[in-house]
Formats: sequence, structure tokens, C-alpha cells
Amino acid sequence: MLVHVLLYDAGQDSEGIHSLELSGQTVVLMFENCDDAERYAGLLEAQDFPTPTVEALDQHEVELFCTEAGYEARLVETGFVPKSDDERLMLAPPTANRDVSNWQTDDQSLDSVQSSNPSDGLDDVRRRLEGLL
Repeated sequence: MLVHVLLYDAGQDSEGIHSLELSGQTVVLMFENCDDAERYAGLLEAQDFPTPTVEALDQHEVELFCTEAGYEARLVETGFVPKSDDERLMLAPPTANRDVSNWQTDDQSLDSVQSSNPSDGLDDVRRRLEGLL
């Protein structure tokens, strides 16, 4: 199944995926509905956050990438209704975001954006994800 994720600098060496810090875990959102992903990206932009690109990728490939990177992948299904404060962040980003003006060159993990750290395993996953496009 195709899911929609939010990418920064898609296709570039500095490509990163949007993530959230929920209950101490880095979470990558996978949107079932493209319109939901576009809306979330628009909410980020409205907060003066870098504007992400919505990309459709295979759900299994995104989950594999997340597992290998130590992230948790969460599916935001069409018609999703949050049941907790953490789940509300899956529909609308937090009002306060970490400064990511230099995320492309920052070696530290960021709460809202993770830049890619090249390694053999992650490069292989990236090649497989790019092959799906």
C-alpha cells in the first residue's frame, strides 16, 4: 500500500524525513490520504517551518527504513480520530517546533526533522525507496 510521508530536500544529499518526538520515541507519520499529508505540510509551513514535499512511498519500505533507523512508523488512516494528546499531534503539528534552520548540517538528532546519516544499511534503504518513485 502506498502511504504519504513528508520529506525535506527530497532527492538531494541532505534529504530528511519529518518526524515527531512522542513519549520519548521518534515517530515518522505515514498518511493514508494524500490530502491529509498536504494539510499537515501546510500547517508546518504556516508555523514558518521549512515546507516539506509530500511523497508517496510503499508502506513496507517506510516501515523498514524506520525500523533500521530506530524510529517508529505510525499510520494516520483516513478519518483518524485522536484519543490522546500525543495522537492529536498526528493531525496537527505542535505549536512550538525546534529551530531547524541548519538541519542540513547539524549532526545532532532533531525532534522534528531527521537528516540522513549515510551508512551502508540506510543507503540501501534509500536506494530502494528511490526505486519506488
